[in-house]
Amino acid sequence: MKNLILVLFLTMGSASFAQQISVAELRVEHEDNPLSVETATPRFSWKIKSADKNTFQTAYEIRVGTEKLNLTKELVWSNQLKTEQSILVPYSGAQLQSKKRYFWQVRVKDNHGHTSAWSEVKFWQMGIKPSEWTASWIAVYGKDTSARSPLFRKAFTVKKKIRFATMYITAKGLYEAHINGKRLGDSYLSPGWTSYRKRLQYQVYDVTASLINGVNAIGVTLGDGWYKGRIGFGKQHSFYGDTRALLMQLEIAYTDGTKETINTNEDWKSAYGPIMSADIYDGECYDARLEKTGWSEPVYTEDSSWQNVSVLKKGTEELIGMSSAPVKKHEQFSALKIFKTPKGETVADFGQNMVGWVMLKANGPAGTRITLSHAEILDKDGNFYTLNLRTAKAQNTYILKGNTTQVLEPHFTFQGFRYVKIEGYPGELKPEQLTAVALYSDMEETGRFSTSDPLLNQLQHNIQWGQKGNFVDVPTDCPQRDERLGWTGDAQAFAKTAAYNMDVAGFFSKWLKDLSADQQADGLVPHVIPNVLGGTDGASAGWADVSTIVPWDMYVAYGDQRLLEDQYESMKKWVGYMRSKSINNLWNTGFHFGDWLFYRPDDDNDGRAAVTDKYLIAQAFYAHSVQILINAAQVLGKSKDVSQYTGLLNDVKLAFVKEYMTGNGRLVSSTQTAYVLALQFNLLPEAFRTSAADRLVADIKSYGNHLTTGFLGTPYLCHVLSSYGYEDVAYDLLMQESYPSWLYPVKMGATTIWERWDGIKPNGSFQTPDMNSYNHYAYGAIGDWMYRNVAGIQSDPDAPGYKKMMIQPKPGGGLNSARAELNTPYGWVVSSWKIENGLFKLDVQIPVNTRATVTLPHPLKSDVHGNSRSVEIGSGSYHFECSMKSEAK
Repeated sequence: MKNLILVLFLTMGSASFAQQISVAELRVEHEDNPLSVETATPRFSWKIKSADKNTFQTAYEIRVGTEKLNLTKELVWSNQLKTEQSILVPYSGAQLQSKKRYFWQVRVKDNHGHTSAWSEVKFWQMGIKPSEWTASWIAVYGKDTSARSPLFRKAFTVKKKIRFATMYITAKGLYEAHINGKRLGDSYLSPGWTSYRKRLQYQVYDVTASLINGVNAIGVTLGDGWYKGRIGFGKQHSFYGDTRALLMQLEIAYTDGTKETINTNEDWKSAYGPIMSADIYDGECYDARLEKTGWSEPVYTEDSSWQNVSVLKKGTEELIGMSSAPVKKHEQFSALKIFKTPKGETVADFGQNMVGWVMLKANGPAGTRITLSHAEILDKDGNFYTLNLRTAKAQNTYILKGNTTQVLEPHFTFQGFRYVKIEGYPGELKPEQLTAVALYSDMEETGRFSTSDPLLNQLQHNIQWGQKGNFVDVPTDCPQRDERLGWTGDAQAFAKTAAYNMDVAGFFSKWLKDLSADQQADGLVPHVIPNVLGGTDGASAGWADVSTIVPWDMYVAYGDQRLLEDQYESMKKWVGYMRSKSINNLWNTGFHFGDWLFYRPDDDNDGRAAVTDKYLIAQAFYAHSVQILINAAQVLGKSKDVSQYTGLLNDVKLAFVKEYMTGNGRLVSSTQTAYVLALQFNLLPEAFRTSAADRLVADIKSYGNHLTTGFLGTPYLCHVLSSYGYEDVAYDLLMQESYPSWLYPVKMGATTIWERWDGIKPNGSFQTPDMNSYNHYAYGAIGDWMYRNVAGIQSDPDAPGYKKMMIQPKPGGGLNSARAELNTPYGWVVSSWKIENGLFKLDVQIPVNTRATVTLPHPLKSDVHGNSRSVEIGSGSYHFECSMKSEAK
């Protein structure tokens, strides 16, 4: 009996019914209609749709103009090229003008002779040059010592018909802007968090439709945010500065050809509004009795509380345009239930650990004080639990103005929570009076993963929500306690998984620029980015290596070579730092976190704690970063660097073997993490690799098929097992339900990824409250293996951005189906399999302008393909079947 039946359902119609191709999802620098492009050579991307199989682009034509309705009338640039390139195509026309809007469209030709229609017209707008800022920084008069949020106001008159109007705005602190009484935009926590002393983002808004003929008014509220509020450890305040300030420039172009600019300057007025305090960690206090009704509207009379403003000197920071998606509101949740705890507290359960805030609907007597406190979990008795928040109050307080129903929400803070305790609510509290809103960077969801196992599906859900909650402009470690910092180790461990779940191209590109800005001259990379810790708090192995790992991972995922170019010097500096601290190519000095939060039994009387030598880990990541630097140098054509660092890599590997491996191939730290890193980074002589994998498996079995890895070993564990033929052991770990494992928190009711494998112990007690986050994405790095091995969607580093890919699912773990969908830079890839009656059935979808190698679980036997497990395919939908039984030898 043949061990494989191959079925290719080719839905090719006759030529007369062939559909022409079309072009969609146009992007400039990864963004849809961006308003602050700063590169002199923007890059264009598009996706191609076609019903024909094996379709490739053979040529494109782009045209760029300044008139939307007729690009050819004011043509700036056009280009025709015979090529398959359809992502990140660089502009090569005349110099682009700052602040100017350009319109573009594209059409393509395919290998079947079809030419698409012109795409829809999209646009981008160039950013503003530093020399073009004519506005002044303004702040409250005198010292900015009040905890209250200041309001800034300016009225002005429009006397002519407007052609278009653009606002450029930023703040030291956070801002919320209004024009004529209406909130500007739908982003929050603007201008975002960067290395403020060096880089400060500005936002651009098209406000043409917001202005009216006659009197207009602009109103802006400022909050402390990361700039002036509490950030970092030790109740550190005002890390970047002690004065909140506003910078705004409104440029109006009239239809008669004239222009006018409204700037922040000495003509503005300032007063204090209803926000009594606002802090990232502690929450917000809002006194509705102090609202200044209509203060941002044209018809408003300023009373004596409105004072002149201070005009500040220009800062040294560079003003930069947005290169990452802004933070926005997303999912909303009604309270599942409102109940009394054993302590008699009123608590609402929203059913999902999330990041954002709660909108409260209330009506009561003036002066009524309502406090919302936030928590991730209840204790084992069912009471509200906040010890793991440490010193973060995470409370929002509202004081009612009376005689009216209000919907109240904070402005300049966010919380991580599932449960909310409500105190002081007037009357009966009903679920519809509470709405929880998720807040995170506005990243497109690109990945979906599901299987026949509900626990694995919940694990995927938890991974995604861990990412959502911690990707709030920077990749934070946790979103609830007095930390919320851009920890580098967490980010590098999770980057590959992040790129499956969401479009993080712009997100990481922006953050990596701050890494370069905060990296020290000697190459030291801080523990957190932006760096709000000490100047020498950095250079930990596996943390600082984010400077090489994430640029490479993003290059592979999105094909963005310019990102590698931008980060290359930073990558070299980090390798140079390790080299400078090494003696005889051995890096065994300095502070290191090691395999953070590895398995440690409470009563380790038989030495079962999986302690891995920190300097072994350091040497392993030293080699890994050098290898990545070599890879990047090859891509960028830096042959001298390739030669230099190849020699260094050989020396580093030899030093590893000499120091950390015995003559029989045993590592001095015989832990899972030690063997995983040595094998994943190819540090061992080839003759010892199989035996090292065997030792790894033996160690796993000695712990009853449990992992013992921490933050640095976990991301690679299952990959190494799969690479050395132990797919069954990898599945054993994935499907393990008891501690320590990925599914243990799921079984305990988790809706996000925990910081610790046993954040809640089987008896209901908790790990140490000082470091016990229930929304901490690092261990969610298993998502990468799930997409790549369970569903089988893998990128090809030699053809980045999924120009070529591998589809090679590896069933196991008792699963009878799995499905993953991934929206790549070229379009959707789908790999969906199920097992029925001993047959493995695989459905595959490949986007236009890409190729894939499909590899099935067992050798393929057919008249067309011979005894091969692999099939090369182009775009289209395909169906494969093979027997799950191996043919007897």
